[in-house]
Amino acid sequence: MHASQGRSVGLGLALASAFAFGGSGVAAKPLIEAGLDPLHMVWLRVAGAALLMLPVAWRHRALVRQRPALLAGFGLLAVAGVQACYFAAISRIPVGVALLVEYLGPALLLGWVRFVQRRPVTRAAAVGVVLAVGGLASVVEVWSGLGFDALGLLLAFGAACCQVSYFVLADQGRDGEDPADPIGVIAYGLLIGAVVLTVVARPWGMDWSLLAGRADMDGTVVPAILLLAWVVLVATVVAYLTGVLAVRHLSPQVAGVVACLEAVVATVMAWVMLGEHLAAPQVIGGAAVLAGAFIAQTSAPKAASDGPVAGSGRHGPDGGENGPQAGELPASSQAT
Repeated sequence: MHASQGRSVGLGLALASAFAFGGSGVAAKPLIEAGLDPLHMVWLRVAGAALLMLPVAWRHRALVRQRPALLAGFGLLAVAGVQACYFAAISRIPVGVALLVEYLGPALLLGWVRFVQRRPVTRAAAVGVVLAVGGLASVVEVWSGLGFDALGLLLAFGAACCQVSYFVLADQGRDGEDPADPIGVIAYGLLIGAVVLTVVARPWGMDWSLLAGRADMDGTVVPAILLLAWVVLVATVVAYLTGVLAVRHLSPQVAGVVACLEAVVATVMAWVMLGEHLAAPQVIGGAAVLAGAFIAQTSAPKAASDGPVAGSGRHGPDGGENGPQAGELPASSQAT
């Protein structure tokens, strides 16, 4: 495939992934408001996706022996942790706000690099972090003593922290080891996440009759099972796979920048379908958060080095202008 054609395909896949991920909260929130516990919602999402990815997991079963720590960390934090915190957050605060708070992940990653790994970061990345944090203060209306539920904001922040774990795990094994196949890691991450969430969520106590009923989307009645199918098939399986394939054609930075559209998609869909309106200062703040994420992601170096590190896009460390090498772990953690 010609290079320009490959980039066009990659851009299309990245856009599809952003739209698929962005619609998860809009489909899940009506189910939660209908009486489904947030933990049960995330269990249904992860367990359903894990079931569909079983053939992939079997194909990559060697990973269990080769990279058990990576799979365990990915399943516990990048899958179970992100999803549980995000769905618990949207049960208390608007979908768009929860996703914007989660976009503090790149900023937190820079903090990890600077203060834990003690490596310098670029000035552009630092500017992006400041812009994102300032925008977030506007989104949550900090001047009025936080305009949203404090626990909901804390849960969304927890999702951002778990998102950072993906980037840290993605660095594991890049030097001197064979990189793990990203699709296989996603499959086992979902399986491990489903097992963990089964213990935590205890789905045997769930009111299964809710799935046979209907949910309200701002006055429109929709079958609950249809919303669940969207969350599992589109917002999880399709979103993860298109995200991985996109990075095969694009550099992680480009794919990460396109992924910023997730917050826009989620906010617009929540406005249109759930009637969640944001005030003008919150819209401006949201734009600042996305701009900060954009600056931090596009300032990342094109190759790994010992020099200044600029924060990575949400798809992980860059593998060069043509993207990561085959088998590298660039997939999204989102979670959302």
